[in-house]
Amino acid sequence: MFGGLRERLQAARARIGNSIQTAVVTSQEQGRTSASSVSQNPVLTEDQVPSPPVSSTTFAGKVKSFVIDRELIINEKEITDALFELEITLLESDVALPVTDAIIDNVKRHLIGKHRKIGQSVDALVVGTLKEALLDVLGNGFNLTDYIKTHEHPVKILFTGVNGTGKTTTIAKIGFLLKNQGFSVVIGAGDTYRAGAMEQIDIHAERIGIKIIQHQQGADPSAVLFDAIQYASSHKIDVVLADTAGRFHTKANLMNQLEKIRRVMKPDLIVYVDEAVAGNDAIVRAFEFEKTVGADAVILTKADMDSRGGTAISIAHTIGKPLMFLGTGQEYDDIIPFSPTQIVEELLGDS
Repeated sequence: MFGGLRERLQAARARIGNSIQTAVVTSQEQGRTSASSVSQNPVLTEDQVPSPPVSSTTFAGKVKSFVIDRELIINEKEITDALFELEITLLESDVALPVTDAIIDNVKRHLIGKHRKIGQSVDALVVGTLKEALLDVLGNGFNLTDYIKTHEHPVKILFTGVNGTGKTTTIAKIGFLLKNQGFSVVIGAGDTYRAGAMEQIDIHAERIGIKIIQHQQGADPSAVLFDAIQYASSHKIDVVLADTAGRFHTKANLMNQLEKIRRVMKPDLIVYVDEAVAGNDAIVRAFEFEKTVGADAVILTKADMDSRGGTAISIAHTIGKPLMFLGTGQEYDDIIPFSPTQIVEELLGDS
């Protein structure tokens, strides 16, 4: 998952580290030159022994700095090209422009003009800076289990999204997860128009052993979901998972129908579902859905097929809503809670 982004960030980590090490070598050489002008026979201390040369033709070589009292201070003017290359790396990985800008600004704040002891681990400095920059845009995630435990039952969750992103399968996965955690669940089959939709959700519900509330093909989805909530209330069910037909945000009549569903159902949570592989399109669509009918959290499917990782990095920061789950396969247990810390460790940790 996100293998391409990991490879690019690891390369950026190495290049930035090399750049800072180049500055250390340069400052040591300057110190030796200054000492030789005072004495023709200088005595080199251990920390003055030249380090192996670092190529100045790489990204690393573009960063220069100077040393005061054995402290490294990174020069903003000389790091501009290096940060530009990091920016291109992020943009080519489908990280949204505002998110890329936020990451670059964060790196600048933590590197440029800061006093760093020469003895400090360069790699630790770089990794810590990049991790903090990523965590700042990833947000805190959304713990659905904790939410259900701390809110009045039944907790009503409305799922929205565009066609073909795996929304119905995602609902089945979440139902399977919640059931295994000890919650009682009912599914409302609100996708009443798409051919085969009712059969699909019915098969899922049977396989995972969850009650489903359905009406006939073409029925009003608001009525179906209202009945699902009534059933949950009368049977003391913990959670209602409400499926809806996929729709594009550009279809005004379908978005109006979704608004009606929201008014009738009065959901506790609205969860937007899209594909990780959709890149910036998913971010634009999520923004439009949030603006039209609202969204409390986001789920990205097909994360296992996404090498770039830009959507997962960008979406929470861009629309201001947390990422809840990542879909990672076709099985019912192929869904993982989104953990910003775990994602950052996978991207920047040693392996």
